Amino acid sequence: MKVEVKKLDPSKRELKFEVPKEKFLPKLEDAYKEIGKRAKVKGFRPGKVPKQVLEAHYGDVAREEAVKKLIPEVYQEGLKKEKIIPLDVPDIKDVSLNDGILKFTAILDIRPEVTIKDYKGIKIKRKDSEVTDEELEKTMEYIKKGQGLKDEDQIDDSFAHKLGYANLDEFKKILRNQMSLDKDRHNRADVEQQIINHILKKAQLTISQSFINKHIERRISEWKKKAKSEGMPAKDINEKEENMRKILKEQIEKEVKIFLIFEKIAEQEEIEIKDDNRLVPIVMEFLLKEANWQT
Repeated sequence: MKVEVKKLDPSKRELKFEVPKEKFLPKLEDAYKEIGKRAKVKGFRPGKVPKQVLEAHYGDVAREEAVKKLIPEVYQEGLKKEKIIPLDVPDIKDVSLNDGILKFTAILDIRPEVTIKDYKGIKIKRKDSEVTDEELEKTMEYIKKGQGLKDEDQIDDSFAHKLGYANLDEFKKILRNQMSLDKDRHNRADVEQQIINHILKKAQLTISQSFINKHIERRISEWKKKAKSEGMPAKDINEKEENMRKILKEQIEKEVKIFLIFEKIAEQEEIEIKDDNRLVPIVMEFLLKEANWQT
């Protein structure tokens, strides 16, 4: 098998494959065997159709099946041989099969080199989650207005009872606790954002714009389907699409950078990650433990 690698830009590669017939023919034989099990040809029982008859009736189908099975295997072999780590699935083009020789081209984005340092001892400050009496009073007033009550109406035991509480003290206690939990979640998110802002400034990596664009188109397609299913007029979808692209460009680029930086930190710190979906939260916990908490 021949593989030619061409550098299109710092984060994009073109791989041209040429697969000899010795590697293709076994896949073709496998395809004929599978087709033979289900093929229906007049005059023959299923599974008993001669090879030459199958070739006459299903030759194109068999070759297509063999090519579909072989390309992913050969592609993975090529990546391993050339020590290339892809960032996403490749674009396969220029597929040809002549005299049993398979040729195709794979265009792919590679994982960029990531340089990150100074990620330990990040200075962060967590806000207080305690709810003040003033905040509690403001929230109760907001709830009162939400109930359609007038300004002169009192927030008392009767008010609390209407909301399903035994008395005003119980209502205040539960409300204060809920507000504290909300504050705590908000403050946790704020701390994590401080970590992310720091590492994005400290890290060095370049991501292919074609990779970002591919993900933008994927998200846009999903959004349009959802919007259409929810009854949004086509005119409104088209008007909102351009703004969605701008929002998604920044969002996706940030998401990808964070993932790759956290992946690099996990590698440098020898943090075992069994599930990619857990990478960011696991590394985030590590960074929080190593942070320099300010008072």
